[in-house]
Amino acid sequence: MQIVETTQAYEAWLRSQTSLLPRDLRAKHKAMAEGAFPFLRATFYCWAQLWPRRCPDLTQTPTVLAVGDLHVENFGTWLDSEGRLIWGVNDFDESHPMPYANDLVRLAASARLGIRENHLACDQERACDAVLEGYKESIGTRGSPLILAEHNRWLRTLALNKRRHPVAFWRKLEKAKASTKPVTML
Repeated sequence: MQIVETTQAYEAWLRSQTSLLPRDLRAKHKAMAEGAFPFLRATFYCWAQLWPRRCPDLTQTPTVLAVGDLHVENFGTWLDSEGRLIWGVNDFDESHPMPYANDLVRLAASARLGIRENHLACDQERACDAVLEGYKESIGTRGSPLILAEHNRWLRTLALNKRRHPVAFWRKLEKAKASTKPVTML
């Protein structure tokens, strides 16, 4: 199936699950056309179909509760219940039990695309090595996010360099139209 037909089929299914805003879909389609990195971010439904065919050996790795739609922009900061600045994965809407290699391959692919399109400034091979090393370290800490006040102060400095004010986020969220359809669980 071609990408247009695949996207139309996915959006038809999505429409049966919840309300979709035509303006938001147009913005998403425009972003998808801007480059390979935004295309990857917007098309997890295609990844889920193609990845097992492209990497059949990796589908045999142990199954974990995976992020699924993991990419380099799914990491960020938040304040925990104690008010500490935390850094880690912040997008779990596609989480599902799947082979752990899915997250590794997708994260490495997004890093390579981000580098190729000048969204990231590093060497592609070093980025892929860092993904694997970070995964190994994360297993050692049982997947805990990083507490930036206690460890990795360089990352805290970087995270605080460009703080976005939450008021703008909430204003945007409050202007959004409420869904009229109930959300159903699969």
